[in-house]
Amino acid sequence: MEHDGFLALIARAVLVIVLLLLASVAVRRRIAATNGGIIPDEGVTIRNATEVIIEGLTGLAKTTMGPEWKKWFPFVGAMFFFILIGNLLGLIPGFGGLTDNVNTAAAWAIISYVLFNYVGIREHGIKNYLIKYMGPSFYTWHVGGKHIHVRPLFFLFFPLETILDAVRMVTLTIRLIANMFADHAVVGAFLLIVPFGVPAIFIGLGMLVCVLQAFVFSLLTMIYINMALQEAH
Repeated sequence: MEHDGFLALIARAVLVIVLLLLASVAVRRRIAATNGGIIPDEGVTIRNATEVIIEGLTGLAKTTMGPEWKKWFPFVGAMFFFILIGNLLGLIPGFGGLTDNVNTAAAWAIISYVLFNYVGIREHGIKNYLIKYMGPSFYTWHVGGKHIHVRPLFFLFFPLETILDAVRMVTLTIRLIANMFADHAVVGAFLLIVPFGVPAIFIGLGMLVCVLQAFVFSLLTMIYINMALQEAH
């Protein structure tokens, strides 16, 4: 049963990827058409919705991540859309959860953790980046033209800071699981109790929660990337 459940989870994840690829191809073709890059589509279309979302995310990325935002936005954008579609598909009766599953949520949390640490190491070098785990410098030795910062409390700060940094993976995972499980459970309960009319209200609210949770997950990742980009002291 556990094996079947894991295969079903993989199948849902593959479905999300396929839907995103199909949507990206459709948007790309529409933009490549005559005047497609200039004149927007009429009404509510996949292209218009995608452009609105990306425009909002890019504005947030510029503000949050600063001048380096273009390098890392594709990762955060992909994260947002995968989580968003996974959230929304969970509202479909009988589809089953994806983002309210610990495997999916933890996988994206690990990706977020690896990403912002990679950004920090790439920006500052591993030696300078690890300074943030060493605690405050109490004084500086000047030896042979070099400046050596003495951090006598590193043995206390290093394990503590390392754990606090890793806890971000746990908080990202729990936040996504808890909110999406509650959201899907409420919608599912009302669909069983009152199959017509009333559930539409909760489905609408559920869709709002889906968007917000994808947004929060991506925003926190951007904040962590910005923190990693800051110069270590």
